[in-house]
Amino acid sequence: MPSLKDLKNRIESVKSTRKITKAMQMVAAAKLRRAQEAAEDSRPYTKRFNAVMAGLAASVGGSDSAPKLLRGTGSDQVHLLVVMTAERGLCGGFNSNIAKLARQKAAELKAAGKTVKVLTVGKKGRDALKRDLGSDFVGHVDLSDVKRIGYANAQAIAKDILTRFDAGEFDVATIFFSEFVNVVTQIPTAQQIIPASFEAEEGESSGAVYDYEPGEERILADLLPRGVATQIFSGLLENGASEQGARMSAMDNATRNAGEMIDKLTIEFNRSRQAVITNELIEIISGAEAL
Repeated sequence: MPSLKDLKNRIESVKSTRKITKAMQMVAAAKLRRAQEAAEDSRPYTKRFNAVMAGLAASVGGSDSAPKLLRGTGSDQVHLLVVMTAERGLCGGFNSNIAKLARQKAAELKAAGKTVKVLTVGKKGRDALKRDLGSDFVGHVDLSDVKRIGYANAQAIAKDILTRFDAGEFDVATIFFSEFVNVVTQIPTAQQIIPASFEAEEGESSGAVYDYEPGEERILADLLPRGVATQIFSGLLENGASEQGARMSAMDNATRNAGEMIDKLTIEFNRSRQAVITNELIEIISGAEAL
């Protein structure tokens, strides 16, 4: 049975931990508001951009004149998995859920006889996949020094991916991120970015509605690289909001658990102290009777 001093030290330790988790919860709540606004503000642009690109892609079809980013290499043997996670932990299952989805996808591809290459964005994703897919790593993007994710960060990642694609290093590229729904719900998502895949808005015809000048092929050749960067940027923003939401929820749970543990330890401390007092009284009474 722990001594009174041990129990007291443990109570103080848990109280200190509770102060830290409470502070982290408040910081995450403040960051969540900005991150959520950024993610939600990007959705209308991304949705409309994809709708326009869907119309252009439908008008071009699978012709030989279509840009390589749209028609692909004609093969799907080599897959590049771009796993985007956070640089920090203490955010519940946010990082592990994205890594789990990527791990499942890699297992399915390997079972089908495909070659898998992994590009990690964020330290936690690299650490989570190192054991199972470490031999498949081809690169890593460190964003630990970035205070606020910007479009330039997405452009740099897109440039790296496009350079690898032009060099013939892979046939299909898929990004993995977490879509933000609310504080307690973040959905791990896999989205193919090469060859480009776009969906038209509901109720909008996917056929050619407009005449373009210059031609659709030239417009697509210019916009498709931007589309890759846009999809990556959207994924990074969704990740930012999901990370803060998951951290806020995790720290709230940790704070509550610390409070419950303090209550239990306090009860145990009081019982132990009462037992010590009772024993001392018994010894005093027994000594008095002996005299």
